[in-house]
Amino acid sequence: MAEYFDDLETRAPEARTAAQFQSLTPFIKDAVSKSEGWAKHLENAPIEDVSSPEALAALPVLRKPELMGHQAGSPPLGGFAIPGSYQGGRLFMSPGPVYEPQGKNADPWRAARAMFAAGFRAGDVVQNCFSYHLTPGGFIMDEGARALGCIVIPAGVGNTDQQVELIEALKPAAYCGTPDFLKVLLDKAAELGRDASSIKKALVSGGALFPSLREEYADRGVPVLQCYATADAGIIAYESEAQEGLIVDEGVILEIVRPGTDIPVAEGDVGEIVITIFHPVYPLIRFGTGDLSAVLPGESPCGRTNTRIKGWMGRADQRTKVKGMFVDPKQVQTVIERFPQVKRARLVIGREAEQDTMTLIIEATENGDGLASQVGAALKEITKLSGEVTVTPPGSLPNDGKVIADERHYE
Repeated sequence: MAEYFDDLETRAPEARTAAQFQSLTPFIKDAVSKSEGWAKHLENAPIEDVSSPEALAALPVLRKPELMGHQAGSPPLGGFAIPGSYQGGRLFMSPGPVYEPQGKNADPWRAARAMFAAGFRAGDVVQNCFSYHLTPGGFIMDEGARALGCIVIPAGVGNTDQQVELIEALKPAAYCGTPDFLKVLLDKAAELGRDASSIKKALVSGGALFPSLREEYADRGVPVLQCYATADAGIIAYESEAQEGLIVDEGVILEIVRPGTDIPVAEGDVGEIVITIFHPVYPLIRFGTGDLSAVLPGESPCGRTNTRIKGWMGRADQRTKVKGMFVDPKQVQTVIERFPQVKRARLVIGREAEQDTMTLIIEATENGDGLASQVGAALKEITKLSGEVTVTPPGSLPNDGKVIADERHYE
């Protein structure tokens, strides 16, 4: 018999919609009355009665570049958080840079529900391999796991030898982290003769879970499910054992809009994910994530009745997630501006041996004095990720406007 985190997951869709939109107008009015950022953003918007999806669609979308501009002009959060609400909490920095606060309530990013769907239960020891440094990833899962009653090993990223030693000693039942890093750990454990057989389930995010990698994990006795989350919003959607799309979290109103517009697309069409979250510290009202997806018809066979999306299908802009970190076209531009002999560049994202790869192809008028290695060092400094550099003569790259080309296959 299927297990559910709570009764909200199986309520009738019309009951869910009614409950969400009954709360939405007072929530928006409260955000506008308490935060300068939302007051300014929605000053000409029809917020008196936002009691339907159609009324919500009449409000303007707030996108990340606009939010970054507000934050730069009015640090740290651009006036979009409720003043005083995160006192005693934490502030984070994500690539962009974008800054986010942590709410003070238990499980502020709503991760426990996704973990429950992945099989995590009270008493499980969880090896949390999301970063605890600057970005909120580690804390998102840490807070959710502890709210569920799990015991967390705050492992973070890297330190592979120590991590497999921890696995053998503390015998965690579950892993959470990026899709690729679990393979790194399992391979290292096999190489060093360490016992990693305690890990029997995993929840991954921060990158695409490719079918071949999921199959490899299953063959090694670790069923892996995934969730879709952002640093701003926390968990937006999560996978269940049915593995038929990602189910929208109960605390989220999700829309799919035509990229670059505020207009919702027809069900099934690919567009940008826009979310509204009832957050008491950091309200998000029609926030554009920049990620692409599409709504799947019908309900999940697992019995959960909320809307399903296909999952992450790329970026509406050219920002691309690599090894759990976003790389922005502006970062590529910053790299090449350091080298006068470099005229154009394209960052190609690929996949090799179940790992993300980056290759920066540069057009240069000259190729001497270790140009490739110098550009490679600048690329790592600015993006915090290592990549190969290939030097080509001017005119080699296609004239198609692409700065980042994601050549990974997601099907």
